[in-house]
Amino acid sequence: MGGVTDWLYDLYEGDDARSHRFRYALLAFDIATVVFVIVTSFTPRVFAIEVIDAVLGILILLDFSARMAISENRMRLLIQPATIADLVATASFLAPIAGEGFGFLRILRTLRLLRTYRLLARLRQDFPFFRENEEVIVALVNLGVFLFVMTGLIYTTQHRINPDIGNYADALYFTVTTLTTTGFGDITLEGTWGRMLSVAVMIFGVTLFLRLAQVLFRPVKVRHPCPTCGLELHDSDAMHCKHCGEPIRIETEGAV
Repeated sequence: MGGVTDWLYDLYEGDDARSHRFRYALLAFDIATVVFVIVTSFTPRVFAIEVIDAVLGILILLDFSARMAISENRMRLLIQPATIADLVATASFLAPIAGEGFGFLRILRTLRLLRTYRLLARLRQDFPFFRENEEVIVALVNLGVFLFVMTGLIYTTQHRINPDIGNYADALYFTVTTLTTTGFGDITLEGTWGRMLSVAVMIFGVTLFLRLAQVLFRPVKVRHPCPTCGLELHDSDAMHCKHCGEPIRIETEGAV
């Protein structure tokens, strides 16, 4: 069994080309799962969709089992929010009575993948656009994940009791109008739980939106590791590290 565990550890935590391809494949699978949840909210629950639900649930369960097998601290892994979200999503996919239900929570696992050091380092290496715009992309991802999670919660809790929420598009429309404080009033959420969701969208969503605006409009930073303290982000015209005062030489197109 040790050989299988070592092989899995190499796939999930290794640093060779095969491991990087595997993690990219995991990221693509997570995104495809989320897209499937969105698309099927617009279609009737036919038998083929139920079969795909079950297959996705089994694949997610296998992925969870593999991560448990290679984990050094399984209890710590179990109590992580992304792991709990995975378990809820797996149960939702595998329970015919629930349909896709809380399958949208898979987006939290996608966010966790994007925040891992290895994947971020590989994205910087493989994609110059990501390397040059990392802060903006990460801020956009954080805001997008929040929008999607809140949209999923609103759709899942409201579409059976609220005639105004028929699919993800209706829930997303409400989420965006609430986040931007536009509030047309043509869609309102039912019950106390609905009102609390509206409050959460306004409070947490505005915070993430302001974070994105800050990243977009503040002076551009360049990535140049300080040889003394390791601080990576500096002003483009910096001559000294703001953290330790070490002289730094940032190469620009006009540098001699």
